[in-house]
Amino acid sequence: MNPARPAGRYSRAASAAVIRGGIMSDTAVQTDRDAVLAVLDSVYTAWLANDADAFVTHYDPDATSVQPGIFSHGREAVRTRLAASFQGPLRGSRVIDNPELVRFPTPDTAVVTSHAAIVMAGETEPPADRWVRSTWVIVRRDGRWLLTAFHTCPA
Repeated sequence: MNPARPAGRYSRAASAAVIRGGIMSDTAVQTDRDAVLAVLDSVYTAWLANDADAFVTHYDPDATSVQPGIFSHGREAVRTRLAASFQGPLRGSRVIDNPELVRFPTPDTAVVTSHAAIVMAGETEPPADRWVRSTWVIVRRDGRWLLTAFHTCPA
């Protein structure tokens, strides 16, 4: 676990990095892996603050978010939906997100898979039926890593 990550958000760091489509040094892989996971850190820091604007800071303008029963296309659509949720059922919640695999199909594309759950305000642990599997697609554009696609489904 990265000691720089606030407790309760990540219980362990991603366990592997796989590179395809390009040759990257171990140092470059670790640097990019750290940068990609820092994007997720930023997202969950914003979640803890119930700050939808900060949450989408690292979202591509054309990003998609797919969740059971919910489809959002575009950074603004994600922000609008989340802002409403932070004022309602997600107020005071936090996310436990365990990145399990970080892979790079190309040097400028990362795919992160994780096991995650939302812990609602007043809860200490999420119920078993709230755990999900998530996939994040994060691309590097002009030197900056941006979330371009997110998908989650029941674990």
